[in-house]
Amino acid sequence: MSQTPITLDIHKILDLLPHRYPILLVDRVLEIEPHTRIKALKNVSINEPYFQGHFPKRPVMPGVLILEALAQTAALLTFTEERHDENTLYYFAGIDDARFKRVVEPGDQLILNVTFERRMRHIWKFKAHAEVDGVLAAEANLMCTVIQGGEGAAK
Repeated sequence: MSQTPITLDIHKILDLLPHRYPILLVDRVLEIEPHTRIKALKNVSINEPYFQGHFPKRPVMPGVLILEALAQTAALLTFTEERHDENTLYYFAGIDDARFKRVVEPGDQLILNVTFERRMRHIWKFKAHAEVDGVLAAEANLMCTVIQGGEGAAK
């Protein structure tokens, strides 16, 4: 018997992530397989503030924001597995092998796929890729860190 996929709406995402508009880049989680993978959605709208300058005659979602959306998706996978509170900090710690394969434009639905690779102490490693209409838009290996109780935070 197949299990119903775990999903998260925007309200649960807001409970789990500290990000808010305009930097919150995940609109919905479509599937979570705990300890393994997550699939999320970012609706790319012409109303995004970065499109005013990137680029006025041909709006394109900046690659760095695609990577940030993937990192936020990885954070959601982590936070659905590990206990945390409002003092837990989640940082993007590194990126390897980032490649951009397709332009992401207003009106696109960016599908964010992140797979857990391994964890070493506070460092989590993931393989991530984003696609539009089934076509690879970007891929990267991500490293993130979780710090409990605000340790190491700037004071």
